[in-house]
Amino acid sequence: MVCKIAVIYYSTYGHVAQLAKQELDGANSVEGVEATLLRIPETLSPEILAKMHSPGPDESVPEADVHKLTDYDGFLIGVPTRYGAPAAQFKVFWDATGGLWGKGALAGKTGGYFFSTASQGGGQETTALTGITQFTHHGIIFVPLGYTEPTGLQFNLEGAQGGSAYGAGTFAGPTGARQPTENE
Repeated sequence: MVCKIAVIYYSTYGHVAQLAKQELDGANSVEGVEATLLRIPETLSPEILAKMHSPGPDESVPEADVHKLTDYDGFLIGVPTRYGAPAAQFKVFWDATGGLWGKGALAGKTGGYFFSTASQGGGQETTALTGITQFTHHGIIFVPLGYTEPTGLQFNLEGAQGGSAYGAGTFAGPTGARQPTENE
């Protein structure tokens, strides 16, 4: 039996998109797992994105459709953090799952988070904790990264590194210029 995982992300500047591709590769490296990359629809106009110096969405990645979430056994959700919570685009997308919630259609599936913040204190853990409420209301089982390797990458103090027990992460920096590192 194949376990189908949807790697669903929103990325303003490409940081989360980079992480999403790594999550996809990691999931697909596991025998019996078939992972699909999907992006959360953009809610901002091209004009606003241009003023923000955002490259805009990667049109080569299909948009996620809430009505197809039932096709998957689990989800890896990637979002940038806005003031300690997932970006509004995620909230707009997830709010459209109310019909699925009413049927219990996602109950028993699994989910995890990955994220990007501007700084170490930028809210990576609060973003995951905020997102867990969406999983909980649907009966989705949250599967955190955990501190699975106490002597490994999660405790590497050689430089700034995103991520926590709640999920993988990266720091974008105040201008968005910093890109994910190999460790992240």
